[in-house]
Amino acid sequence: MSSDDGDEVKASRDLRDGRANAKVQETIGRSLKAHYNDLVHAPIPDKFLELLARLELKEQRTPAQESDDERR
Repeated sequence: MSSDDGDEVKASRDLRDGRANAKVQETIGRSLKAHYNDLVHAPIPDKFLELLARLELKEQRTPAQESDDERR
């Protein structure tokens, strides 16, 4: 367990006990920023990109094209 892990455990305990002070809030803020940064920089899964491309293609079609596709 790293020093940061110990801080997070203590912060969690302080919150549970109702003693959220500036240090605890700072620890929570750092942790939230780190998690957010990880999410923002995570790659978008290929399957999701494929679904977005299919949706965009469908939205670009005219109603006449869609009814032709439905008849097939």
